[in-house]
Amino acid sequence: MTTDYSGSGDVSKSLELLWGMQQRPTRGPKPGLTLERIVDAAIEVADADGLAALSMRRVAAHLGVGTMSLYRYVPGKGELLDLMLDRVAGPVDDDPGEESAGWRATLEELARGTWQMCMKHPWYPQVDQVRPLLGPNNIAGMERIVRRLKPTGLSDQQLVLMISVVDGFVTTIARSHVNALQAEQRTGISEEDFWAAQEPVLVKMMETGRFPTLAALDENTFTFSYEDVFEFGLTTILDGLAVLVEGGGAPATG
Repeated sequence: MTTDYSGSGDVSKSLELLWGMQQRPTRGPKPGLTLERIVDAAIEVADADGLAALSMRRVAAHLGVGTMSLYRYVPGKGELLDLMLDRVAGPVDDDPGEESAGWRATLEELARGTWQMCMKHPWYPQVDQVRPLLGPNNIAGMERIVRRLKPTGLSDQQLVLMISVVDGFVTTIARSHVNALQAEQRTGISEEDFWAAQEPVLVKMMETGRFPTLAALDENTFTFSYEDVFEFGLTTILDGLAVLVEGGGAPATG
Protein backbone atom coordinates (compact mmCIF):
# COMPACT_ATOMS: atom_id res chain seq x y z
CA MET A 1 0.00 0.00 0.00
CA THR A 2 1.45 3.35 -1.01
CA THR A 3 2.26 5.94 1.60
CA ASP A 4 3.41 8.59 -0.87
CA TYR A 5 0.95 10.96 -2.46
CA SER A 6 0.97 14.08 -4.57
CA GLY A 7 0.36 17.33 -2.75
CA SER A 8 1.88 16.01 0.46
CA GLY A 9 3.96 19.15 0.89
CA ASP A 10 3.08 22.83 0.73
CA VAL A 11 0.75 22.99 -2.29
CA SER A 12 1.36 26.69 -2.90
CA LYS A 13 5.13 26.25 -2.88
CA SER A 14 4.93 23.20 -5.13
CA LEU A 15 2.89 25.15 -7.68
CA GLU A 16 5.30 28.08 -7.53
CA LEU A 17 8.21 25.73 -8.24
CA LEU A 18 6.36 23.85 -10.97
CA TRP A 19 5.44 27.03 -12.83
CA GLY A 20 8.73 28.85 -12.29
CA MET A 21 7.26 31.46 -9.97
CA GLN A 22 9.82 30.87 -7.20
CA GLN A 23 12.72 33.32 -6.95
CA ARG A 24 16.17 31.84 -7.35
CA PRO A 25 18.38 31.72 -4.26
CA THR A 26 20.32 34.96 -3.79
CA ARG A 27 21.96 34.56 -0.41
CA GLY A 28 25.15 32.74 0.29
CA PRO A 29 27.82 31.63 -2.19
CA LYS A 30 27.10 31.37 -5.90
CA PRO A 31 24.77 28.40 -6.34
CA GLY A 32 26.39 25.29 -7.78
CA LEU A 33 23.04 23.56 -8.04
CA THR A 34 19.87 24.04 -10.02
CA LEU A 35 16.35 22.89 -9.30
CA GLU A 36 16.50 20.82 -12.49
CA ARG A 37 19.59 18.95 -11.29
CA ILE A 38 17.97 18.23 -7.95
CA VAL A 39 14.81 16.85 -9.55
CA ASP A 40 16.86 14.73 -11.97
CA ALA A 41 18.88 13.32 -9.08
CA ALA A 42 15.73 12.53 -7.10
CA ILE A 43 14.30 10.64 -10.08
CA GLU A 44 17.53 8.67 -10.43
CA VAL A 45 17.42 7.69 -6.74
CA ALA A 46 13.75 6.64 -6.95
CA ASP A 47 14.33 4.72 -10.20
CA ALA A 48 17.17 2.77 -8.63
CA ASP A 49 15.88 2.10 -5.13
CA GLY A 50 12.22 3.13 -4.93
CA LEU A 51 10.40 5.85 -3.06
CA ALA A 52 11.29 4.35 0.31
CA ALA A 53 14.89 5.34 -0.35
CA LEU A 54 14.02 8.89 -1.39
CA SER A 55 15.00 11.59 1.07
CA MET A 56 16.60 15.00 0.93
CA ARG A 57 19.73 13.50 2.50
CA ARG A 58 19.91 10.71 -0.10
CA VAL A 59 19.44 13.13 -3.01
CA ALA A 60 22.12 15.43 -1.59
CA ALA A 61 24.53 12.50 -1.29
CA HIS A 62 23.75 11.52 -4.89
CA LEU A 63 24.69 15.04 -5.96
CA GLY A 64 27.73 15.18 -3.71
CA VAL A 65 26.53 18.22 -1.77
CA GLY A 66 25.39 19.01 1.75
CA THR A 67 21.75 18.29 2.58
CA MET A 68 21.03 21.86 3.66
CA SER A 69 22.01 23.21 0.24
CA LEU A 70 18.95 21.50 -1.26
CA TYR A 71 16.59 23.46 0.96
CA ARG A 72 17.62 26.66 -0.79
CA TYR A 73 15.76 25.31 -3.84
CA VAL A 74 12.97 23.06 -2.59
CA PRO A 75 11.29 23.02 0.86
CA GLY A 76 11.20 19.26 1.33
CA LYS A 77 10.46 15.77 0.03
CA GLY A 78 6.74 16.44 -0.54
CA GLU A 79 7.34 19.34 -2.91
CA LEU A 80 10.21 17.45 -4.55
CA LEU A 81 7.89 14.53 -5.31
CA ASP A 82 5.42 16.91 -7.00
CA LEU A 83 8.23 18.15 -9.23
CA MET A 84 9.30 14.58 -10.03
CA LEU A 85 5.80 13.56 -11.07
CA ASP A 86 5.50 16.44 -13.51
CA ARG A 87 9.03 15.97 -14.84
CA VAL A 88 8.53 12.34 -15.90
CA ALA A 89 5.22 13.25 -17.55
CA GLY A 90 6.86 15.47 -20.15
CA PRO A 91 7.83 17.40 -22.06
CA VAL A 92 5.17 17.12 -24.75
CA ASP A 93 6.27 17.28 -28.38
CA ASP A 94 3.54 19.09 -30.27
CA ASP A 95 3.26 17.90 -33.88
CA PRO A 96 0.98 20.20 -35.96
CA GLY A 97 0.10 17.31 -38.28
CA GLU A 98 -0.99 14.90 -35.57
CA GLU A 99 -4.60 16.11 -35.39
CA SER A 100 -5.61 13.66 -38.12
CA ALA A 101 -4.55 10.67 -36.00
CA GLY A 102 -8.07 10.22 -34.62
CA TRP A 103 -9.45 9.64 -31.14
CA ARG A 104 -8.56 5.95 -30.93
CA ALA A 105 -4.93 6.47 -31.91
CA THR A 106 -4.76 9.33 -29.42
CA LEU A 107 -5.97 7.22 -26.49
CA GLU A 108 -3.82 4.28 -27.50
CA GLU A 109 -0.80 6.56 -27.64
CA LEU A 110 -1.70 7.85 -24.18
CA ALA A 111 -2.03 4.32 -22.81
CA ARG A 112 1.22 3.03 -24.25
CA GLY A 113 3.10 6.16 -23.23
CA THR A 114 1.83 5.85 -19.66
CA TRP A 115 2.70 2.14 -19.56
CA GLN A 116 6.24 2.81 -20.78
CA MET A 117 6.66 5.62 -18.25
CA CYS A 118 5.56 3.30 -15.43
CA MET A 119 8.01 0.64 -16.54
CA LYS A 120 10.85 3.18 -16.79
CA HIS A 121 9.94 4.79 -13.46
CA PRO A 122 8.40 1.96 -11.38
CA TRP A 123 7.83 4.29 -8.44
CA TYR A 124 5.39 6.40 -10.50
CA PRO A 125 2.30 4.12 -10.33
CA GLN A 126 2.90 3.66 -6.60
CA VAL A 127 2.18 7.33 -5.87
CA ASP A 128 -1.38 8.19 -4.83
CA GLN A 129 -2.37 10.95 -7.25
CA VAL A 130 -6.03 11.23 -6.37
CA ARG A 131 -5.26 14.94 -5.80
CA PRO A 132 -2.77 15.72 -8.55
CA LEU A 133 -0.85 18.96 -8.72
CA LEU A 134 -1.13 20.25 -12.27
CA GLY A 135 2.25 21.38 -13.49
CA PRO A 136 3.27 22.56 -16.97
CA ASN A 137 4.03 19.11 -18.42
CA ASN A 138 0.79 17.57 -17.21
CA ILE A 139 -1.26 20.55 -18.40
CA ALA A 140 0.48 20.53 -21.80
CA GLY A 141 -0.22 16.81 -22.14
CA MET A 142 -3.89 17.25 -21.27
CA GLU A 143 -4.18 20.18 -23.69
CA ARG A 144 -2.79 18.06 -26.51
CA ILE A 145 -4.99 15.03 -25.84
CA VAL A 146 -8.24 16.98 -25.38
CA ARG A 147 -7.55 18.97 -28.55
CA ARG A 148 -7.13 15.75 -30.50
CA LEU A 149 -10.32 14.28 -29.04
CA LYS A 150 -12.46 17.35 -29.74
CA PRO A 151 -13.45 16.26 -33.30
CA THR A 152 -15.45 13.36 -31.79
CA GLY A 153 -18.16 15.86 -30.90
CA LEU A 154 -18.54 14.43 -27.41
CA SER A 155 -19.10 16.73 -24.46
CA ASP A 156 -16.08 18.09 -22.63
CA GLN A 157 -16.95 15.97 -19.61
CA GLN A 158 -17.13 12.82 -21.74
CA LEU A 159 -13.71 13.58 -23.23
CA VAL A 160 -12.14 13.86 -19.78
CA LEU A 161 -13.96 10.71 -18.63
CA MET A 162 -12.49 8.81 -21.60
CA ILE A 163 -9.00 9.95 -20.64
CA SER A 164 -9.59 9.08 -16.97
CA VAL A 165 -10.81 5.57 -17.79
CA VAL A 166 -7.81 4.78 -19.99
CA ASP A 167 -5.25 6.34 -17.65
CA GLY A 168 -6.77 4.69 -14.57
CA PHE A 169 -6.76 1.27 -16.20
CA VAL A 170 -3.13 1.54 -17.32
CA THR A 171 -1.75 2.77 -14.00
CA THR A 172 -3.65 0.07 -12.09
CA ILE A 173 -2.27 -2.76 -14.23
CA ALA A 174 1.19 -1.18 -14.23
CA ARG A 175 1.11 -1.00 -10.42
CA SER A 176 0.23 -4.69 -10.20
CA HIS A 177 3.00 -5.57 -12.65
CA VAL A 178 5.55 -3.52 -10.70
CA ASN A 179 4.39 -5.07 -7.42
CA ALA A 180 4.81 -8.56 -8.87
CA LEU A 181 8.35 -7.80 -10.02
CA GLN A 182 9.24 -6.31 -6.65
CA ALA A 183 7.76 -9.32 -4.86
CA GLU A 184 10.19 -11.57 -6.73
CA GLN A 185 13.11 -9.31 -5.80
CA ARG A 186 11.97 -9.01 -2.19
CA THR A 187 11.36 -12.72 -1.54
CA GLY A 188 13.67 -14.39 -4.02
CA ILE A 189 10.72 -16.52 -5.13
CA SER A 190 9.62 -16.29 -8.75
CA GLU A 191 5.99 -15.90 -9.76
CA GLU A 192 6.06 -19.41 -11.22
CA ASP A 193 7.49 -20.95 -8.04
CA PHE A 194 4.97 -19.07 -5.88
CA TRP A 195 2.02 -20.62 -7.73
CA ALA A 196 3.73 -24.00 -8.04
CA ALA A 197 3.94 -24.13 -4.25
CA GLN A 198 0.13 -23.84 -4.06
CA GLU A 199 -0.56 -26.36 -6.80
CA PRO A 200 -0.75 -29.57 -4.71
CA VAL A 201 -3.38 -28.15 -2.37
CA LEU A 202 -5.34 -26.52 -5.20
CA VAL A 203 -5.38 -29.76 -7.21
CA LYS A 204 -6.81 -31.62 -4.21
CA MET A 205 -9.48 -28.96 -3.74
CA MET A 206 -10.49 -29.19 -7.41
CA GLU A 207 -10.77 -32.98 -7.11
CA THR A 208 -13.33 -32.69 -4.29
CA GLY A 209 -16.03 -31.64 -6.73
CA ARG A 210 -16.83 -28.50 -4.75
CA PHE A 211 -15.67 -26.22 -7.59
CA PRO A 212 -16.76 -27.94 -10.82
CA THR A 213 -16.62 -24.84 -13.00
CA LEU A 214 -13.07 -23.98 -12.02
CA ALA A 215 -11.97 -27.62 -12.22
CA ALA A 216 -13.14 -27.80 -15.84
CA LEU A 217 -11.18 -24.75 -17.00
CA ASP A 218 -8.60 -25.20 -19.77
CA GLU A 219 -5.06 -25.84 -18.58
CA ASN A 220 -3.80 -22.62 -20.18
CA THR A 221 -6.52 -20.44 -18.64
CA PHE A 222 -4.18 -18.56 -16.32
CA THR A 223 -1.08 -18.56 -18.51
CA PHE A 224 -1.12 -14.84 -19.26
CA SER A 225 1.14 -11.96 -18.29
CA TYR A 226 0.41 -8.43 -17.14
CA GLU A 227 1.34 -7.31 -20.65
CA ASP A 228 -1.44 -9.58 -21.93
CA VAL A 229 -3.88 -7.99 -19.47
CA PHE A 230 -2.80 -4.56 -20.68
CA GLU A 231 -3.32 -5.41 -24.35
CA PHE A 232 -6.64 -7.17 -23.79
CA GLY A 233 -7.98 -4.44 -21.53
CA LEU A 234 -6.88 -1.59 -23.76
CA THR A 235 -8.47 -3.13 -26.85
CA THR A 236 -11.70 -3.86 -24.96
CA ILE A 237 -11.92 -0.34 -23.51
CA LEU A 238 -11.29 1.29 -26.88
CA ASP A 239 -13.87 -0.97 -28.55
CA GLY A 240 -16.38 0.05 -25.89
CA LEU A 241 -15.59 3.75 -26.30
CA ALA A 242 -16.05 3.35 -30.06
CA VAL A 243 -19.72 2.60 -29.41
CA LEU A 244 -20.00 5.88 -27.53
CA VAL A 245 -18.17 7.90 -30.17
CA GLU A 246 -20.03 6.37 -33.10
CA GLY A 247 -23.30 6.99 -31.28
CA GLY A 248 -22.49 10.67 -30.95
CA GLY A 249 -22.17 10.47 -27.19
CA ALA A 250 -25.62 8.98 -26.60
CA PRO A 251 -25.67 6.01 -24.21
CA ALA A 252 -26.43 2.67 -25.82
CA THR A 253 -29.97 1.36 -25.42
CA GLY A 254 -30.96 -2.26 -25.37
